[in-house]
This record gives sequence, C-alpha cells and structure tokens, in this order.
Amino acid sequence: MGVEVAVQGLTKSFGGQPVWSDITLTLPAGEISVLLGPSGTGKSVFLKTLVGLLRPDRGAILIEGKDLPRLSERELYEVRKLFGVLFQDGALFGSMNIYDNVAFPLREHTRMSESQIRAVVTEKLDMVGLVGAEKKLPGEISGGMRKRAGLARALVLDPQIILFDEPDSGLDPVRTAYLNQLIIDLNQRTGATFLIVTHDINTARTVPDNIGLIYHGHLAMFGPREMLLSSTEPVVRQFLNAQRIGPIGMAEEKDADELAAEAESGVELPPLPPIPLQLQPSDGLPRRAERPPGQWCREHAVTPPPGSFEGLRQVERPTIDLAEHLTDDPGRHGREVAR
Repeated sequence: MGVEVAVQGLTKSFGGQPVWSDITLTLPAGEISVLLGPSGTGKSVFLKTLVGLLRPDRGAILIEGKDLPRLSERELYEVRKLFGVLFQDGALFGSMNIYDNVAFPLREHTRMSESQIRAVVTEKLDMVGLVGAEKKLPGEISGGMRKRAGLARALVLDPQIILFDEPDSGLDPVRTAYLNQLIIDLNQRTGATFLIVTHDINTARTVPDNIGLIYHGHLAMFGPREMLLSSTEPVVRQFLNAQRIGPIGMAEEKDADELAAEAESGVELPPLPPIPLQLQPSDGLPRRAERPPGQWCREHAVTPPPGSFEGLRQVERPTIDLAEHLTDDPGRHGREVAR
C-alpha cells in the first residue's frame, strides 16, 4: 500500500535563481495526483527533490515520520527504496535488453537468486504487457514500449510511491490513452501513491484524484480534481482549459500591457467545459479512492459547469478493499459501474 507524502514550505533555487518557493501540499496515501504547470516551472525539479536527488534550500518532505532533506546519505538510501520513478524517456540502459533493464534494481538492491529475479521480472513485464519482448534492446522497440519497460523497472521493488515524469511525452493520443488506463489499473492493483507530472490536459481531467498547478514559482492550487476543474481562479481556469485569455503568456507570465489590452478588448472567457467522469479501472471495481461524482461540488456548494457528469446515474459507491476481491470469487462481488 502507498504512504502519505507531506510537503511543507519547500523552496528551491539554483545559483540564486529561484525555481519555486513555499510549496506545501499532501499527496494522500494510495491516491493518484497530477502536477501541472507551464514549461520551465520546475515540475521535474520538484520530482527530483521529492526523491532526494536534489536538496531544497528549505522546507520539509515528511514520509513515515522522516524528513528527507535532513536524513544522512545512508538513511536517504533506505527511504529511496520506497520510490519508483518513470523518467520521461524511460531512461533505459541502451546496451541491456529489456529483461536486464528491469532486473537491474533487483540485482543492485537485493540478494535474490536469479530464479527469484526471473519470477519478479516476468510478473512486472506481464503487468505492463511486455511479456515476449524480454530479449529486445531499447533501440529495437517503440517509444510506448520503452515507457512501459521503464514502468516495469519502476515496479520491481514494489515501491509505495511512484513518480511519473511526463509519461505521455512523445506518445500519440491513442498510446497516451492506453498508458492512462495502465496507470489506473496499476494503482488499483498496487495501492501505491502516484504523482504524475504531465502537460496532457485530458490526462489531468480524467486520471487523477487530485490536481496541483505550479505557476510563477508558487503552487497556485492543489486539491481534489473537482475543485480545480470547477475553479474560476484565472491561472487554473486558463491552464486546465487550454485558453489564451488569462495571465499565462508565451513567456509564462503576461506583462501588464498584455493584460490591460485583454481587459480593454472586452473578450469574454468561454464557459468552463463539463467535468468528465474519472477513468475507471479495467477490473470493473470502484477506484481505491472512489468519490461519488459531484460530491466535492455538493459539499462545498459549488455548481459544476453545465453538462458535468452527463449520463451518470448518481449512485453512492463506497471504496472497497481490492485484496478481498482478489482472493475471493469475483463473480460474487459484482458491482455495476456507471460509465
């Protein structure tokens, strides 16, 4: 199962140049969170700081009561075993075949026998649909397959936290859709805490339980998916709906003259698009962090955009223990999933 990650007042700069400051958020255990932001806002730097590859200037990263920036190298080495990371390009070793790439962390960090390693590697390759490609080199497979191989490698130590650095980068919309479904299914199966950095708006609108947006060196907002998808805060609204009107410009932030010209033009923002239903697991069971569609809006007296959750029969569906269903006859636990 996943663990909670609490970030408190995190600040980072390079050579006096600030990247972001005072970032505070909590990644709920076992849930999927997405981190968005214009290019160059330090999202990848944030991931590297979370895993301890970079040290922040100040702030805390609390995992199971341990503050990562204050750990010794030996303590940090142990905590890093909680993490799995899928890098943008898969970061596979070009001279190793897929099997050896996936087996590498097991050979480095465990004392497993080769027969035990083979069992684990085969299981993880099966999870990402790459059984049969073990002997291929990274240069002999497609970009989507390299992403899945990198994901299998990220899974071999059964991490409790998995970080995805732009997993959809370089993929066409169809492969991105398949990868999104794979991410949902892996979260359902592992229960790990997921954090995805992405620019893909469809992914941000349908995959996560929570969304965060970094803008101009600060965390503009972080919270449940419905909170951001119904937000009228200018930066959040502009980015999540891919609009030109708003404070974000080609150089991240529009200058005062540009904003004044927009205001004088009288151009009205288009209405917020409907909030779509979340992508559901392939096993037909409710998501681990299942929240009834519209629940956040109802609890906070927010009217969702017209057409939101269209065609949904509003049924309260409690979160259930997937492990119980995996050990019993799944036919006895059938649930109707609204799609």
